[in-house]
Amino acid sequence: MTHTPREIVTTVALGLPAVLGAGVFAGFAPAAGLAGWWVLPALAISALAALCSAFSTADQSRAYPDIGGGYGYVRAQLGVWPARMTASAHLLGRCAMAAAVALMFGAYVVPDQPLIGSLALVVATALLGAAGFRFTTGASVLVSVVLLGVLALVVAASFSIAPVPSAGEAGTVNELVGVAGLMFMAFAGFERVTAPHRGEQAHSPAVLKIAIPVLIGLSFAVYLAVGAGVLRQLGSARLALSPAPLRDALVAADSAALVPLVQIAAAVAGVAALHFVLASAHRTLTGLAEDGDLPTRLRPGALSLVVVVAAVLAVVLMPLGLALGVAACGTLFYYAFTNASARVLLQNDRTWPMRTACLGLGLSVLLAMSMPVPAMLISIAGLGVGTGLIGLTASLRGKRAASRQRTP
Repeated sequence: MTHTPREIVTTVALGLPAVLGAGVFAGFAPAAGLAGWWVLPALAISALAALCSAFSTADQSRAYPDIGGGYGYVRAQLGVWPARMTASAHLLGRCAMAAAVALMFGAYVVPDQPLIGSLALVVATALLGAAGFRFTTGASVLVSVVLLGVLALVVAASFSIAPVPSAGEAGTVNELVGVAGLMFMAFAGFERVTAPHRGEQAHSPAVLKIAIPVLIGLSFAVYLAVGAGVLRQLGSARLALSPAPLRDALVAADSAALVPLVQIAAAVAGVAALHFVLASAHRTLTGLAEDGDLPTRLRPGALSLVVVVAAVLAVVLMPLGLALGVAACGTLFYYAFTNASARVLLQNDRTWPMRTACLGLGLSVLLAMSMPVPAMLISIAGLGVGTGLIGLTASLRGKRAASRQRTP
């Protein structure tokens, strides 16, 4: 199948807004606190894990075009209980990611009332989705241009003036793998193009074979440049304490006049990324209901409300650093199952070799188990509780159905 450069560019632009969300605007602060300048080489490990996982979801989406997301893929390939664990990990990761994106928005756009700004973003984005708003290809291209342009200005400003000597450095190389896991969530929006929702146009394998490496590679280059810029200008110790690193880097570089542009970019990125996160969580809940793991009478509006309430609770209960950690850990567990499922795909269903799924599985497990302890414990507990609740709901529904069949 032939493809054109235009198709590849538009596919990459469609995925960028989902990728450049909370990670590039807020992820470097907790990462620098753990590993300092080692966050930059850690990004390469994160990007490799994301690349393998993107290959796996793209292959599975091609093999199961009518099944939505990793939950459906794992159910088809590995069975019911692994699928329930996958759904739990995905929902936990998405709720925490929604909180991280919203808190990032509040810190940049409404710094005087960040919590109110965060909650307002969740509600407003949910209402936009309920009203039928979708990020078309044209809108995604526009958002990508705005984000890349503003981030280029931040990098240029950060390297345009010598930084004030830092009082000290934070982080150690011992946290390299843990930070790689934390920054994995910075790349996790690739499913916007590798596993499109129902009703959305699927991208051909020929386009994805080029677009996926370009998307991950471009995102890696952006994160590397921005990370180097803010680390140079603020130093790792000061960066670790910053709620809005890009804004503080501009102020330190005597470029405070550019701060409104960063706020606009943060607002645009927040809406785009949160829209994808909420839609992705809704898709998993829909799959659970369709397969009988949740009550089938739940309507789309009720499922959307569940997602919004969970996101609001996460915003209220989690600080930004913890939300980023739980989002990354839950998402890594999710891709561990997804890569395991991709390993058993038939050769005819593959665009990429099995070893990429094997590598993705190994990296996902390694990075998840190297996360900061609070985030890992919350994720493991959430995975267990979520899987248990889904299993209990399905069991109760099965018993009620059996009872109705026995009743004359």
